[in-house]
Amino acid sequence: MLILSSNSPRRQELLAGLDIPYKVFVIDGIDESYPDTLPSEDIAEYIAVKKAAPYAEELKGNDNIVLTADTIVVCDGKVMGKPKDNADACSMLRFLSGKSHQVYTGVCLTTNVAQRHFTVCTDVTFRELTDKEINYYVEKYKPLDKAGAYGIQEWIGYIGITGIKGSYYNVMGLPVQRIYEELRKISPEKE
Repeated sequence: MLILSSNSPRRQELLAGLDIPYKVFVIDGIDESYPDTLPSEDIAEYIAVKKAAPYAEELKGNDNIVLTADTIVVCDGKVMGKPKDNADACSMLRFLSGKSHQVYTGVCLTTNVAQRHFTVCTDVTFRELTDKEINYYVEKYKPLDKAGAYGIQEWIGYIGITGIKGSYYNVMGLPVQRIYEELRKISPEKE
């Protein structure tokens, strides 16, 4: 059984799209801190691996696979997770406006005998956004649960994103194509 450790409706929707049975089981209160010296491209994977550790008990004596993930946005060396409030969300979007940035999703697949982890990076470019557009988006869509304060699949993505290089689904929070490939390595189908 595949166990998704995420309450994110987007991650659940994306994983369901793979037609692989799974259940959601989340242990709350996991520390998501990371060393200040960690390169930005390694942060999401470090946190995904850290999130997997408390699930050891869930894996004892069975063939379950726990999937943990974390997504961050990096622009001009600045690391952005989820905004604290609406003002923080507006600030993040102003910072991303007119620039390209990277979305890193770290994923960890853990079984009772092994662990595979990896990072997928996608480059995203925003056109210049007006304050009116930013305020409208933050007020209407409440992106406080999204790294970088935006959802590519929402209004701001429709009107603001001018380019993407890499996985669209990674920007939504789960690089499902790569996950599918890694799951096939863990438990290849019988032919």
